[in-house]
Amino acid sequence: MTLPGLDRADGAALLDGVRRSLAESGAEPTPARVAQALREQGRVLGDAEVLGAAEHLRSELVGSGPLEPLLADPSVTDVLVTAPDRVWVDRGGGLELTPVTFPDASAVRRLAQRLAAVAGRRLDDARPWADARLPDGTRLHAVLPPVAVGCTCLSLRVVRPRAFTLGELARAGTLPPGGEGLLRALMGARLSFLVSGGTGTGKTTLLSALLGLVGPGERIVLAEDSAELRPDHPHVVRLETRPANQEGAGLVTLEDLVRQALRMRPDRLVVGEVRGPEVVHLLAALNTGHEGGCGTVHANAAADVPARLEALGTAAGLDRAALHSQLAAALSVVIHLMRDRAGRRRIAEVHVLERDTSGLVRTVPALRWGERGFVPERGWERLRGLLSEGAEGEGVGDG
Repeated sequence: MTLPGLDRADGAALLDGVRRSLAESGAEPTPARVAQALREQGRVLGDAEVLGAAEHLRSELVGSGPLEPLLADPSVTDVLVTAPDRVWVDRGGGLELTPVTFPDASAVRRLAQRLAAVAGRRLDDARPWADARLPDGTRLHAVLPPVAVGCTCLSLRVVRPRAFTLGELARAGTLPPGGEGLLRALMGARLSFLVSGGTGTGKTTLLSALLGLVGPGERIVLAEDSAELRPDHPHVVRLETRPANQEGAGLVTLEDLVRQALRMRPDRLVVGEVRGPEVVHLLAALNTGHEGGCGTVHANAAADVPARLEALGTAAGLDRAALHSQLAAALSVVIHLMRDRAGRRRIAEVHVLERDTSGLVRTVPALRWGERGFVPERGWERLRGLLSEGAEGEGVGDG
């Protein structure tokens, strides 16, 4: 911020002095207190300048600083800072460089440390990274120099308070024409499924929308590493992991949450992201009467999901044969998301699972993206059969 009558350096020095004064006193940056702090710095400014300084400091000390307008934009899903003059956003069409800037690298570091403190995390030279959720649900990740070369690297994933509907996703191009009916049939048939894809492909967004289709008489229990799912549903129980405290106590893992969720009478058990030993408990649950369970998993393609789950299960102590045996009985469908060349998120393919002659599970393409609608593949007849077993699966067409 540049104050009238002062160059950028003098203005920054003045505001830094006011910042230190307010920090030492613990006072809120109200206009009156900012005016007092300015007088203590030997400067007398007019009402407009005092109000401007107060707004700037309030944004920095209790808000998100220069990032506030970006985070308030309903079209923004991610805000990424890699340098004082390199602030990027994603509005669903790929990364865009914004005109937003910070005064210097120290300002980026201060903001990252303050946001981490708000989330109850330590971020300093001894612990140069933090992964946390802010009170409004925004996902924070920050890395300090020298681990992050040159400048603090700050990543913010915006979680909107309302889930998108399938209709909105269809209009945004995530679903092909006619795709909404098929996904409604999938949820009505209570099939267990995973949404796969890379980072930022919209897995959580799609899963939230699908969970909004669950009947109002059903109980959804969510187990998440960071609470990001926002299904529009009247009966949702949300469980979130917790890191250990400074003494190393109090850790709550996703595996712990899945075990607890099974004791909470879930009609739909949902794991926000399957990425560890919780896969063993999830598969066991889906094999013992918990229909319609679902979650997300990172994978480059739907065909890679069995290998990904095998790696997770093996690391948790489940042998390969047992893992594939449980997987075959537990999971029915994989919905894979990707970004196209224009940066738009879309459902690239839908696969069903089957066992080969060796007993291992593999995925079989059932539908793929088409400009006029889903295009059937060789697994479509199997998928249609699975859908027809549910009352809402009747009447699903070939496209």
